[in-house]
Amino acid sequence: MVYAVVRAGGRQEKVEVGTTITLDRVRAAEGESIKLPAVLFVDGDNVTTAADALSKITVTAEVMNDLRGPKIVIQKYKNKTGYKKRQGHRQDLTRVKVTGIK
Repeated sequence: MVYAVVRAGGRQEKVEVGTTITLDRVRAAEGESIKLPAVLFVDGDNVTTAADALSKITVTAEVMNDLRGPKIVIQKYKNKTGYKKRQGHRQDLTRVKVTGIK
């Protein structure tokens, strides 16, 4: 079993070849290939965490599409002052499919 843990949009994701993950928006066209930096690499019983060895490992992914996350509502309220504030946010996301770990 070969898999890697990659740094993706401020988080770490466990990926294998064929895995589809959602990242923060990546500036790449649909169908374009991107590289993700590996933090950990597992090949059977061999676990690689050394930075110099990880620099030689490339995790490539193909951009499938851009999308937006769910709406998050932010509400602020102060008691007895009449202060109310409501704000919404939708995160820009990119869905990618891992095509290779070498």
